[in-house]
Amino acid sequence: MTATVSPFQPGLPPAAPPERTKQRLLDLLKRHGTLTAQALASALSVSVPAARRHLLDLQEQGLIEARTERPGGRGRPQHVFLLTERGEAAFPKTYSTLCVDVLRHVETLFGEGAVMRVLDARSAELAEGLRAELPGELELADRVRWFAARLSGVGFDAVVEPGPDGTWYLVERNCPNLTVARQYQELCVSELSMFLDVLGVPVVRETRIACGQGGCRYRIGP
Repeated sequence: MTATVSPFQPGLPPAAPPERTKQRLLDLLKRHGTLTAQALASALSVSVPAARRHLLDLQEQGLIEARTERPGGRGRPQHVFLLTERGEAAFPKTYSTLCVDVLRHVETLFGEGAVMRVLDARSAELAEGLRAELPGELELADRVRWFAARLSGVGFDAVVEPGPDGTWYLVERNCPNLTVARQYQELCVSELSMFLDVLGVPVVRETRIACGQGGCRYRIGP
């Protein structure tokens, strides 16, 4: 009897550490788009239950999601797994380099202040969209929490902390735009304008990741 060999790689490699196995699983989904637990188990040379444990961990981290589809549009439905936007973001991208290059050309072609005008226009558009979504009856604390959730959804990992005298602190523990922010502080200036526009109360930035500090910390209060 001929042994069945994975279509993804020949042979049976030694068992990999869990974190390495998870990375290989993400790599397979990146390469192939959607795969079943059975196909992933075969490709990784692990049991289906072991593959499912890794898949569950990655789902809990928000890196992958499951959906039901019919192979080729027909046949029995099957569960497949695919990368989420957060999972896609875990792979190297050149967006930041492209953005820096574009801003450099904007500055060269249109002169001093052009970058700030471009980023201000972007922030105004973002603020307008957020204000349209923001429930008008929310108290300040709930508005800040709502805003922090929106920021976390696009990679800022924002948390809210209470401050004195009715103020609040919003702390961004990650900056997905760090490469750009380090070269163009206008990005951080326009972000602060967006905070003021959306929340409608005084906002003061106390720390900034782009300056080497641990987070971007904003004091928000009436």
